[in-house]
This record gives sequence, structure tokens and C-alpha cells, in this order.
Amino acid sequence: MSAYNPLLRLLRARSAVTLRLCRKVTTWSPVGAAFNAQAVRRSDLFRKNGLFGVPELSSTEGFDVIQERALLETDQLVEKACSSSPGAVTVETFDKLSDSLCRVADLADFIKVAHPDPLYREAAEKTCINIGTTVEKLNTNVELCKSLKNLLDNEEIMAKLDPETRRVAELFMFDFEISGIHLDEKQRKEVVNLNVRLLDLSNKFLMGCHMPNRIDKRALPHHIHQHFINEGNYVQIGGLHADAPDDLVREVAYRIFLYSNGEMMHTLEELLSCRNKLARLVGYQSYSHRALKGTMAKSPGKAVILKDYSLHSPEEDFEMMKDMKTKFNPRNAVVHETEGLLGYIYCDFFYRPDKPHQDCHFTIRGGRLLDDGQYQLPVVVLMLNLPHPTRSAPTLLTPAMMENLFHEMGHAMHSMLGRTRYQHVTGTRCVTDFAEVPSILMEYFATDYRVINQFARHYQTGQPLPQSMVARLCESKKVCGAADTQLQIFYAVLDQIYHGKPQSRSTTDILIDMQQKYYGLPYVPNTAWQLRFSHLVGYGAKYYSYLMSRAVASMVWRQCFHKDPLSRETGERYRREMLAHGGGKEPMLMVEGMLQKRPSTEDFVDALVSDLDPDFETFIMDSDG
Repeated sequence: MSAYNPLLRLLRARSAVTLRLCRKVTTWSPVGAAFNAQAVRRSDLFRKNGLFGVPELSSTEGFDVIQERALLETDQLVEKACSSSPGAVTVETFDKLSDSLCRVADLADFIKVAHPDPLYREAAEKTCINIGTTVEKLNTNVELCKSLKNLLDNEEIMAKLDPETRRVAELFMFDFEISGIHLDEKQRKEVVNLNVRLLDLSNKFLMGCHMPNRIDKRALPHHIHQHFINEGNYVQIGGLHADAPDDLVREVAYRIFLYSNGEMMHTLEELLSCRNKLARLVGYQSYSHRALKGTMAKSPGKAVILKDYSLHSPEEDFEMMKDMKTKFNPRNAVVHETEGLLGYIYCDFFYRPDKPHQDCHFTIRGGRLLDDGQYQLPVVVLMLNLPHPTRSAPTLLTPAMMENLFHEMGHAMHSMLGRTRYQHVTGTRCVTDFAEVPSILMEYFATDYRVINQFARHYQTGQPLPQSMVARLCESKKVCGAADTQLQIFYAVLDQIYHGKPQSRSTTDILIDMQQKYYGLPYVPNTAWQLRFSHLVGYGAKYYSYLMSRAVASMVWRQCFHKDPLSRETGERYRREMLAHGGGKEPMLMVEGMLQKRPSTEDFVDALVSDLDPDFETFIMDSDG
């Protein structure tokens, strides 16, 4: 999802680069041919049509034009919202206001991180800041809030609205409330100041999370210098080097990269403190309570902890790792057959310098119902970092690359198949612990032979991938699965504790305690892993979402798709019950509709561990205690 969304809490064509596709080998499947297509940029069309079909963006100056147009439209819509009588038109106007700003902000948010031209990135960054400033003002616009409150307080009118419209109205009001709109002027100013400070602290923490550490060369054995970046008399270590075959390299990287940093520690503690102050100021017990309102989890009161696998436990995984160490160390348009064009997916698949290294899905334009009855088609980008094809071979995907592609395509499907009335809740614009369900579900398809056999071929012979190889791959994914699940539980609990009641101990002391209770591997002295936990910014108090989404995806796969992953009937039901609603329907109701029952806590736990071991025991712990 767009990293800009947290800032846009209230307000939420074709590419100019056309491609000439040259098929090289006739034995490939259509998917293989797409991956090996040679891209040739037609710069004349690029300059004429502009980025994402926006003519103004044929140059960087166009950013000023589109943001000024959006701001002018915003002023007109604010005036309309404040002067209209309460009714569906109120919600429609709010959504148009959201759409006007998001269409510029989301587009700029992608360009600022992905465009190869630094001038475009700089212009997009300035646009994001300007739109963000406007959003901050709208968040504290009392008259705008009153227009929405007049609707919500009118029970007669609300009863006449359809469920999606009522939900969107409530979501807009929730966004006002968490911005402190109900407070007096002095307190509202404090909320604004806290949000500004949090933005600064978040950026500072994120930058620090990825900054390398340096150590004098003389402190390390000479033969491992080659594994790191050398800077004069220093060695620079910018990661954990977990894939390095030399255990000494891994140990050094772990100890140095995670070495405690006083300034970063202060930044994290101030970040958590400011979040707690903000939450309490707007009426919540803690930041975690504020963050989880409206999610599937509802509140931070319970964290599911898995323990005592009777057949397979994390400890067994750790022993297996130890034994192993001993042994081994001496561009598309989406078209429906009857509905026609559904939207656009821009595929930015290949590696290039200065491109973010993570695989991402970006919303460029959300879908919504227009006044003339037409539907505003969604536009998204899938950004990967695949190797380029060579003269001798096409782009060949590792299993991990293919799984990532399926994962991100799950997000794209969510965006393409959503048909909400309002863009504020279109596609992936839903609660965090539901947003990852479609993407994780696609990972199951990525490892099912019946699916893989539809496209996977040897690039030279055209022979399908052997079923035995797929089976071995699936089995290998279970290796250390219990340890990995327990690690995710540890991260989720740590995140909840950090964002719960303020603690009278350091974040490191909390980490040591939680690691001992919920993971099993001992803490390494003088390290501070939490200072590299970048998810504390984007997923603050919501890291558990990964586990909950995985549990839901597992239930949907096992109960609906496992028997026949290519079933058109099941796929249509999945679209109808889950994907079509975006965030416009209560998430648990969507899950209930798909599974035809409301899952219990035990169902969630069972789904989470069923792929690892059918025999297990669990206990539920209050995350506050």
C-alpha cells in the first residue's frame, strides 16, 4: 500500500511509456513471453502523453499544475460539503474531496521513490509535502466536521442510506476524531504539533534503521574484510548478511549492525512517548487502542501465543539449524470477458539503480462511481526488482521471486476487482489486518502444482516443471516454519507492549524480557534489534496483522480453494464476498461470508499452525500483562 496513506488519514489511461514487445522464443508460455519482452521506450509518446497518461506530467513543472488544480477543486468541494443539507450527497462530496487529493498524492508518492530522474523525484516530494499541509488544515476544519456530524446525528436520514455509505461516513468521522477535532483550540494545536513531531521522528527513525555502522578494520580478521564495504581505515556493515556461508561473517554483522545507538534509542523512546500522548489526548487508553479501532482484532487486549507443539517446536528448529551449521561449516490492462476493462496495472518489474529494493504495490488512482454512472477505473503499479534478461537467457525467477510476484499481484487483484461506490474504501484501502489477506492467499497458489503447471516451463526445452520438484519446494518451506512463526509472534507482542501502557523500563529491557518469553534464542549483549525494527513506523501497534491475515488466508485456501484452485465458481464467490468490497464492509463480515461461518479464536490459531503441524497446544495471553 502507499506509504502516504498514514498522512492522508482524512482524505483518502495508459502509461506514457509504450512498449514494443519482441518475442524471442516460441516455446514459452504467455507469462514467460511477457517476462522476456524487450522494452523499448518511445520517448516522443512519453513526452506527449505524460506519466500515467497525465499530459501535464510530460515535464516536472506539471506537478505545480496538477496540485494547484487539486487544491482549487478542494476549496470548491469544502464549500459544497459545508453548505449542503445532510444526506448521501455529504458522503459523496467528502469522497470527491478525498479523491481529488489522493489522485495527486498517491501518484506523487510513487514517483518520488521510483522515478529514475532525480528532478522528477524532487518535484514529486514537494507535491507530497504541499498536499500533506492541506490535509493537516482539513483535519482541523471544524465546519467541515460539523457537516458530517449533522448527517451522522440524523437517525432518520442515516437509516435511509445504504450500508456502504453509512460505513464510509463513519470512517470519515473516525478520521476526524483521531485528529482531535472534538478538542478545544488549544488541544487541537497540540494534536497538530504532535503529528508534525511524529512525522519528523518517524522519518528520522526510518533513516536510522537502514544506516550502516562502521568499525575499525583492525578490530576484524583481515580475511572477512572482503565481505563488507571498505572505507579507508573502516569497514562499513549495512545489514545482517544472513545468507553469508561464513558463520564469522554472520556473527560480526549481527553484533555490529545491531549495536546499540544512544541517539536512535532516544528517537524511538520519544516516538513511542509522542504516540502515547497523542492517543490519550484524543481519548484512547493507549496508542494501540487507537490504532486497532475498526480492525478485525478490535482491541489490543489479546495476543495469540503458540506454545508446546507436541510434534514440532521452535526448539527443534533451532537444533536443526545448529546441526546444519555444523554440517556445512568446515505493462498490462486488465480486461474481463463480459464486463470489459477493469483497470490498469503498470508493471515496473526490473532492477535499476536508485530504485527501492523492496517489492511493492502502489495505488495511483482508486476506483469509484462517477456522477454520470460510469466507473473511475483503478490504476496501480506493481514494483519488483527482477534481473534483466540477457542475450543467452530470459529473466528466470527463483521460487522466492515468483512468490513475491504472486503476493503483490494479490494486492493488484484487490484493487482491480473492487467495485466500491467510494474511492475512500476502494481495493486495498481497508483495515491493515485484512489488507494482506488477498496477497498472502496468492502465495498458496504460487506453490500449488496445479497452478504452476499452467505456466512454468523450462526456458530451453519447454518442458513443464516436474511435480516432484514442486513438492520438495513446498516441503522445504516448512523447514524452520515453527521458529519463524514464533519469531513473528515475538515481533507482534513486542510491538503491542511498546504501544501499550507506558513502561518504567527501557525498550531494550522490554525486548530482552519478551524475547526470553516468546522466542527462545538468547539475547546478545550490547545489541538493540528494536532500533532496526522499521515496521514500528508504518505498522505501529499493527504488526500482528501479518499473523491474522495469514490465518484468514489459510482458512480461505483450505476451505475454499484447496480442492480446486482453478475453480471459476469459487473465484467468483471470492471476488463477490471479499475483493469487491474493499474497505466498504466490516472485514469480519467478509470473512464470514466467504467461510460461511464466523471464525473463532481457536479457528485463527488452528489456521496459523496447521501448515506446520496438525498437533499443537496453545494458550492466550493478555498482551498488557
